[in-house]
Amino acid sequence: MPVVTRSKGFKTVDSETEKPEKKVSAPAKKRKNPPKEPQKDDENAPKEKQSKKSEKKPPPKATDTEQAVSDTATVEDTPQNIYQFTANDIKGNQVSLDKYKGHVCIIVNVASRCGHTKAHYEQLVELFEKHSEPQGLRILAFPCNQFGNQEPQDNDKISEFASKRNVTFDMFEKICVKGKNAHPLYEFLTSRIKGKKGNAIAWNFTKFIIDKEGNVVGRYEAAAKPLSLLGELEKYW
Repeated sequence: MPVVTRSKGFKTVDSETEKPEKKVSAPAKKRKNPPKEPQKDDENAPKEKQSKKSEKKPPPKATDTEQAVSDTATVEDTPQNIYQFTANDIKGNQVSLDKYKGHVCIIVNVASRCGHTKAHYEQLVELFEKHSEPQGLRILAFPCNQFGNQEPQDNDKISEFASKRNVTFDMFEKICVKGKNAHPLYEFLTSRIKGKKGNAIAWNFTKFIIDKEGNVVGRYEAAAKPLSLLGELEKYW
């Protein structure tokens, strides 16, 4: 049977053999999930995990016993009396002041060229001769050149000067009694009792009375002569 053809525009279509083309859509491509980016820590977010690692634990609280030991150490570091000090005598030998335990003492800064020198040396010698026994009075004299340069001599010359005035009480080497180079003993003495012009030593022959327990119980300026202290000294014998 003859094949009938039809003409559509410029294209000839075979009605039997050629069938209209079906558009076949390509299978949809599956979307690949994009690779996951490593999770970054939000700077503003609370870093719980990190904080657990980096957070330092507070130190454990001291027990009552440990605190008591600490408090005791602090108290012990602070001088409580003169017995915790040492000083060099006029010959340069170190002396521990605990040798004066049980004695009432006078501690005085001396000078050989002061207007108060003569009266003070004479009365200190008299006090010591009369009351070193049986009352046990002790006198500690510390030469000092900080007031008018009135103790310019070295320790040997000072010792000779004292011997000529019949001094038998204890003479110590020349020291500073005020300022940044003050002897620690004098820092302690002046912190215990103030003078008329504050803590610092004002002049030669400032006198401190020490009781039998090493406590500072009196302070007297140069104007107070040694014999005038007798009534005060008797309170502690």
